[in-house]
Amino acid sequence: MEISYASPSCGDLSATATSSSPSSPMAAAAATRHVKVIPLQHPTTTSAPSFASIFMRWKPKVKQRSPNEWIGLFFPCYRWIRTYKWREYLQNDVVAGLTVGVMLVPQGMSYAKLAGLEPIYGLYSSFVPLFVYAFFGSSRQLAVGPVALVSLLVSNVLSSITDSSDTLYTELAILLALMVGVLECIMGLLRLGWLLRFISHSVISGFTTASAIVIALSQAKYFLGYDIAKTSKIVPLIKSIISGIDEFSWPPFVMGSCILAVLLSMKHLGKSRKYLRFLRPAGPLTGIVLGTAVVKIFNLSSISVVGEIPQGLPKFSIPTGFTYLLSLIPTAFLITGVAILESVGIAKALAAKNGYELDSNQELFGLGVANIAGSFFSAYATTGSFSRSAVNNESGARTGLSGITTGILMGCSLLFLTPLFESIPQCALAAIVTSAVMGLVDYEEAILLWHIDKKDFVLWTITCTSTLFLSIEIGVLLGVGVSLAFVIHESANPHIAELGRLPGTTIYRNIRQYPEAYTYNGIVIVRVDAPIYFANTSYIKDSLRDYEANFDGLSKRGPEVERIYFVILEMSPVTYIDSSAVQALKDLSQEYKSRDIQVVIANPNREVLLTLTRAGLVELIGKEWYFVRVHDAVQVCLQHVQNIYEMPKAIDSVAKSEPSLLQRLLKQRMEDLSAARMESGDQSGSAPGSSAAGLEEPLLPKKS
Repeated sequence: MEISYASPSCGDLSATATSSSPSSPMAAAAATRHVKVIPLQHPTTTSAPSFASIFMRWKPKVKQRSPNEWIGLFFPCYRWIRTYKWREYLQNDVVAGLTVGVMLVPQGMSYAKLAGLEPIYGLYSSFVPLFVYAFFGSSRQLAVGPVALVSLLVSNVLSSITDSSDTLYTELAILLALMVGVLECIMGLLRLGWLLRFISHSVISGFTTASAIVIALSQAKYFLGYDIAKTSKIVPLIKSIISGIDEFSWPPFVMGSCILAVLLSMKHLGKSRKYLRFLRPAGPLTGIVLGTAVVKIFNLSSISVVGEIPQGLPKFSIPTGFTYLLSLIPTAFLITGVAILESVGIAKALAAKNGYELDSNQELFGLGVANIAGSFFSAYATTGSFSRSAVNNESGARTGLSGITTGILMGCSLLFLTPLFESIPQCALAAIVTSAVMGLVDYEEAILLWHIDKKDFVLWTITCTSTLFLSIEIGVLLGVGVSLAFVIHESANPHIAELGRLPGTTIYRNIRQYPEAYTYNGIVIVRVDAPIYFANTSYIKDSLRDYEANFDGLSKRGPEVERIYFVILEMSPVTYIDSSAVQALKDLSQEYKSRDIQVVIANPNREVLLTLTRAGLVELIGKEWYFVRVHDAVQVCLQHVQNIYEMPKAIDSVAKSEPSLLQRLLKQRMEDLSAARMESGDQSGSAPGSSAAGLEEPLLPKKS
C-alpha cells in the first residue's frame, strides 16, 4: 500500500514554508510534488507484556504436543524405539557397538590411569553411564565414557588435595562426577546451554592443544621407567623428566615406542583408506594384545604391568567426601564446561550428518543424568568422546542401541575378562593415551587464525601459553576472560555505516564499500549494525556528532546547502533497544532540535518501535518522521532541503513573471514520471525531454 505523503518539517523549517501567502511566487517555489511512501504501521498497544500474555503465548505450543511427543521430550530414546527398523538398523547398531567396545576397554583403563585412578574405575565409568545416556541422551551416535581432557582435570585438582594412592582420592573423583552431573542437569533444565556460546572456538582450540601436550608429557614416566612430577605445568614437567634421566630404562621405552608406532600407523591407514578403516578402532586392542603377549612370553620384570583388577560389576554406593564440596566447585564448573563443549559439538555435527534434530539442552540433561547415575556405581566424570563417536558413526550406528551394545560388552568384560587385563604393560596404556591426544594438537588452527583474524590468533596464543606455563584453570579463565573482553569491546563499539544510494536503484549501502553511492547535501544517513543499549550509547552519539562535524557539502549531490538538516537512522539491524539508549536518543533529538536538525527513523522492527512508543520518543520526534524505507525518508527530507535551498531564489524572483499554467503542469508531470520510474526500478527509456542526468537523480526536480 502506498500513500501520497508530504511531511511538514519541524521548528524553523516549517516556518520558512508558510511565511508567505499561497499566491506569492515564494510559496509557489516552496510547493513540491507529493511523494508516494509506504505508511509505517505504528503499534496499537504500548503496554509491556504481562505474565498472562507470556503464558498465552506458550499455551498453544503445549496443546500442540501429542502424547508421543511428550514421552519423547522426557525420554528421547522413545523417538527411535517406536520407529526402529529391526532388519535395517539392528546389524549396524550391534557391529558399531562392538567396535566401540573393543576400543573403549583399553582406553577406559588408560584414561583412569591418567586421572590417577586404578584401571578398574575406567571400566566402571564405561558401564552404567552408557545405558543411562542411551535412554536420556538425544544423540544417537555419541559414544559416552572417559575422555582424556576430563581425566587430566580430575588428576590436576585431586592431586593437590590428597595422594592418588589414598582412598579419599577415589571418593573425591566419584563425588566430582556427581557434582558435574547435577550442574549439567541444572543447565539443561534451565536451558542455559547458550552460556557456552561465549567461549570462542579459538579458546577451545588453544586449551585442547595445550592440554594434549601436558597429557602426552605426563605419560612419559611409563615410557622412561621412572616417576616424574605430577603437575599440569610444562616447565616443572620438563625439569622433572630431565632430572631423572639417569634412571632411564630401555625395555619400557622400546615397547612403548613400538606400540605407539603401531597405533599411529593403524590410525593413519584407517583414516586414509576406506577398505582399511577397521584398523582404526582395532588399534588400542592390538597394542594391548601385543604388549601383554611380549610380557607373558619373555617374562620382562623391568616392565611394570597393571596388576590385579577386581572382577564383577560395580556395586551401588552413595558418594562420600562432601566435606570437600566447596573446594571442588570451581573444578566441577570447569569439567562441566569442557565436557559440554566436547559432547555437544560432536553431537550436533553427527545429528546434522544423519538427518535428525538435536536439542542441546536435552543433551545436557542426558549427560547430567548419566554422570549422576554413574557416581552411584563408582564411575568418575564422563562425557562424549570425539574419537569413539567418529568410529561409532563410521561403523554404521543408527540409534542408541549401539551404546547399549557397548555397555553390554563392557559388562561382560567386567564379569569375565578382568583376569586377562592384569598383565597389560603400563607403557601400552600410556601409548594409547598418547596416540589419542596427538590428534588434539591443532597447530594448523593457529596458522589459519593468523591468516584470517589476528585477534583470534591472539586468543589462541594466550589460552595455549597460559595453560602450558601457568595452570589449566588459569589458562581457561584467561582465555574466556579475554574472549569476553573482545565481545564486550565489539558490543560497546558497534559498526556504524554512512549510507548512500546505489545509482539507478532505491537501495542504500555503506559508502565505504560502495564509493559510487550517492549522498545528498543536508542529509546524513546512518546505520547502526547492533542492538543499542547502555554500553554503546555514548559511542553512537559521538559517532553521529563526528558525521555532523565532518560534513562536506562539496562532495555530495543535491542542493548546495552548507549544513545538515536531517539525520536519518536506519534501524533495521537494531534488534533491541534499552531504556538507557532511549534516553540517549531523547537527549540527542533535543540537542539536534536546538540546532534545527531533525532526527528521522527508518525501518524499526516491532519490538524496537514498541519500546520507543512506550518511552514517548515517537511523539517527541513526530510520527511523520518514521518511515518503512530509507528511500521514503530520503525523498521527504530531500524535498525539505530543496525548499530551503530555493527559498532565497524565490524571494529574488518576486518581480519576475510567473510561468504559465501549462509550463507548471508539464514540469510537475515530468517530475512525477521520473519518480515513478525510480520507484519501480525501471531504467529503460526516458520521458520526452529528459536526460541521463535526470534518471540518475530522480529524487530532485530537474534544474532549469
